[in-house]
Amino acid sequence: MRKPVLITAGLIALALFAGVAYVLRPPAEASGPLEAVPLAIEPTPTSQEPTAAAPTETAPPATELPTEAAPEVEAPDQTAGGFNFAGLVLYQITQDESEVRFSIDEILRGNPITAVGTTDQIAGEIAVDFDNPANSQLGLITINARTLATDSSNRDRMIRNEILDTAEFEFITFSPTSISGLPESISPGEPITFQVIGDLTIRDVTVEQTFEISASVDESGRLTGSGETTVLRSDYGLLIPSVPSVAGVSDEVILEIDFIALPQ
Repeated sequence: MRKPVLITAGLIALALFAGVAYVLRPPAEASGPLEAVPLAIEPTPTSQEPTAAAPTETAPPATELPTEAAPEVEAPDQTAGGFNFAGLVLYQITQDESEVRFSIDEILRGNPITAVGTTDQIAGEIAVDFDNPANSQLGLITINARTLATDSSNRDRMIRNEILDTAEFEFITFSPTSISGLPESISPGEPITFQVIGDLTIRDVTVEQTFEISASVDESGRLTGSGETTVLRSDYGLLIPSVPSVAGVSDEVILEIDFIALPQ
């Protein structure tokens, strides 16, 4: 009787070992450098051409009175630091100075912690309309999920292999659908806040999310910004594999971005 029990226990242990080994297998590497998807800039509304006035009789010329010449008024300088703050300017996020993060609470070996994963593999384009900021546009934001890293290599492998299945779904994308709260004007060094609504796709699930954004542009035209939103794992069907050392993982996940974008 004891022998079958030992055999069964051995098979269970072997299955558990095989399962853990599979989850912690080396994950897929990034397929290549991440490049921004070109932003298809939509035409902005323009004022209509004035209609021609109906012909009228020519009035006799009025007698001109001698007057002093009006002083010339210089046009306002729209440049600062050599950058022209006018018209539509295309920006591109620079990976060297940008980062995306996720934060999630878990109970690890009986202790509550917040696991944070980061990557600088983010790409996207932004079109800023300095004449009419409400016409500014944001292109597709792409993140390489295979490059997300935390402070634990085992957690990283679990995230990439099982939770996000990055071997099949390499990229996380955010496709903006609308921007609200933009100011009437943008001044160098003056921070602005606004909201971006769009479709966030993780694995093969897409859910609408809203990011709260804060941004500013300096005198050289350099665009600096950050954004944040909270999503639910359950909305995307992201399941946490059963691991003895992890007692619980929050359903809420905080997503953040810090970016630098340079004019093209």
